[in-house]
Amino acid sequence: MPAGAPVFILDAESVDATVAIARAAGALVESRRWAGFVDARRYALTRVATAWTLMLDADEVLDAGLRAAIVAAPGDVDAYCVRRITTFCGRRIRTAGWSNERLVRLFRTASIRLEAHSVGGGADLHERWVSDGAVADLAGALIHDSYPTVASYREKFARYTAIEAAAVRGSLRGLLAAVVVGAARFPWALLRYGGWSDGWRGVFVAASSAWYPVVVQCKALSRR
Repeated sequence: MPAGAPVFILDAESVDATVAIARAAGALVESRRWAGFVDARRYALTRVATAWTLMLDADEVLDAGLRAAIVAAPGDVDAYCVRRITTFCGRRIRTAGWSNERLVRLFRTASIRLEAHSVGGGADLHERWVSDGAVADLAGALIHDSYPTVASYREKFARYTAIEAAAVRGSLRGLLAAVVVGAARFPWALLRYGGWSDGWRGVFVAASSAWYPVVVQCKALSRR
């Protein structure tokens, strides 16, 4: 992989110094009205002029191992998966399903597609890049620093569940299924995935992850 590849930033009309800082660092920046996660990523891909694309969100950074792995990657496949580790309240969560998330983020620009991956499958959220060609893993980690406080997590939880609920046809059957799955997911994340070893953070993450689809179904039902 070539070092020093061009950086393109799609900015959703931010009101802080994002654009000025990015341009001062040499990035190509385009501001565009926000129309959803999937829409933004698909549009951004059309603006990429290089053979390879590395996609990052604003709250993600590469650790030293992943940076080195990207530079050294031979490029003999169509896409690469990276391991994403999410932080919560200033600490990396090693368990509860937050430490071994494998995501396609480095790929040949011309041979990738984006699919929605939400609870109901139709929401403009939790999308994933999909390659039909060969995919390999990269060493290192992508650090997802998205939840500095409990309040920030709850704000995103409320916003994301509302977005997903808008794309789901709520039903009592769907709610019951979510409750059953959630009741099993909590102890699974806490015990099987070792959420308990991250202390109160792990318990919080395990409980919130289990509760998420239930909240989506409740909000969807309330819209009927």
